[in-house]
Amino acid sequence: MKVREEISKKMNALGAAGEPFVFLIDFEGERAEIFSTDDSNRILWKTREASNFKTEPVHPEIGQWEIEPVSFDTYKKGFDLVQKHIHNGDTYLLNYTQPTSVKTNLSLTDIFERSAAPYKILFRDEFVCFSPEAFVQINNGKIASFPMKGTMDAGIENAEELILKDSKELAEHNTIVDLIRNDLSLVAENVTVEKFRYLERIRTNRRDLFQVSSKITGDLPGDYTKKIGDIIFTMLPAGSISGAPKKKTVEIIKAAENYERGFYTGIFGYFDGQNLDSCVLIRYIENCNGQLVYKSGGGITFMSEAEKEYEELIKKVYVPIFA
Repeated sequence: MKVREEISKKMNALGAAGEPFVFLIDFEGERAEIFSTDDSNRILWKTREASNFKTEPVHPEIGQWEIEPVSFDTYKKGFDLVQKHIHNGDTYLLNYTQPTSVKTNLSLTDIFERSAAPYKILFRDEFVCFSPEAFVQINNGKIASFPMKGTMDAGIENAEELILKDSKELAEHNTIVDLIRNDLSLVAENVTVEKFRYLERIRTNRRDLFQVSSKITGDLPGDYTKKIGDIIFTMLPAGSISGAPKKKTVEIIKAAENYERGFYTGIFGYFDGQNLDSCVLIRYIENCNGQLVYKSGGGITFMSEAEKEYEELIKKVYVPIFA
């Protein structure tokens, strides 16, 4: 039985029983884990309203933070392939990512304990994630998604006005909102864009950033808890970190990126027996045989410029930690 079918059935069964659980699903839906909510031996986690740890110890300072992204030439090879497919009409928005090696005095645990983010996950010694982006939230039968597209250095003069007026960012955000609205329509009725393109400020160890999000909602059927796994898997992979149209775009992603995303850009979620909160696994550092690797990227459209997109990839290599 395929992983997604097996995990979906387990989630449905737990949902029908009203039993709380947390879960991880990788980008390709080929690896998934379900945990009890208090399983702190294998995973530590925090959402906006809940967590499975209570205290955080004193932490070391950031004594070292050195990054080594892929070269621009390497980045551009994949970028050019993406643009070729865009101009061929195979995709019109694609989230293109690449790995960056990181040298720091901090361990994954140190980063997890010190970082400030709406969602935090520490999975064994495998990865740490401090995500600002919700995937979906379910509250009393109402489902909401918050696609995030658009990033700018908050230190730039008139940054708030510039990012909201940027035609490339606007087109990219419109595409993602439309895609997520369609995704929600697969599982819910009365789907509505409640809030369009609002700004959030994110503090990091390198600079403050503005990021642009929207809020889309819909109404789930009355027996949604019995279908919680089906609901989640129907909407995967998340539109904001894949692109449109999804199936073909994911094929292009694999060819252009030439590395394994793994759990990066997958999802984490917490179901309390009735309601659910989940996030997209971005702002993510993985332990690759002792080498820390930060995975990041951004949306590519026909208006994208390779140099600017490469800069954005590097700009996102941060930790939300302050001295």
